[in-house]
Amino acid sequence: MPEALTHALATPGLVWLICAIGVAGIVRGFSGFGTALIFVPVANIFLDPKTVVAIIALTGIACNAVVLPRAWQQGSRGEVGRLVVAALLTVPVGLWLLDVLDKTTVRWVVTLVAGGMLAALVAGWRFSGVVSKPMLFVIGAAAGLIGGMTGLTGPVVILFYLAGQAVAQSVRANTILFLAALDVVILVTLFVKGDVTLYIVLMAAILSLPYAATTMLGQSLFDPKHERLYRWAAYGVIALAVVSGLPVWNNGA
Repeated sequence: MPEALTHALATPGLVWLICAIGVAGIVRGFSGFGTALIFVPVANIFLDPKTVVAIIALTGIACNAVVLPRAWQQGSRGEVGRLVVAALLTVPVGLWLLDVLDKTTVRWVVTLVAGGMLAALVAGWRFSGVVSKPMLFVIGAAAGLIGGMTGLTGPVVILFYLAGQAVAQSVRANTILFLAALDVVILVTLFVKGDVTLYIVLMAAILSLPYAATTMLGQSLFDPKHERLYRWAAYGVIALAVVSGLPVWNNGA
């Protein structure tokens, strides 16, 4: 354990990783989203993409434990079940792609997904149709594929499900439940493959501390009167993370 902890503390760019997850926590606290969109592009500069996927899933489970009880009460477990079943089929495919694609390609996929999500948010685009049962499977499958390959589990769900025409409270609860379940699916698959190491667990623990602290700070800073300002601040931080994570800066090194 001491050697593994020393290894984790000696991780190149650890200070930047702590800063990234800390800023992500503040943004998550006052906006309700943005953790993976901020952390994953930066983390991919310093860590192997598979390590990033495992770490973001582990930190997500720690954070979601706080909000799951209320979501369990308010959510529709039948709808969540359909999303999860679809994701179960595609998470292994996403993780397989993570194995066969080189790091630079994965980083470009992260850039495109995160950048596309940011562009949609800035433009105010949301899916305005009705999410049918077949579409639930499509959303779950897409989220599983992208989440397994990049760690970005939220974009598809946020754009096509959370922004649908169903009752907002129920859909938000369903989204929390699904993303928590998706983190578990990804982690279980990685555990089965033997890809979750003590190093990854320790890194997740190290990063969870500033993440939890800054998430609470972000919540305390939130003032509904300045919601628009917070939203655009979040967009700016996400844009900075996406640009800083571009593979062109170091040619995928």
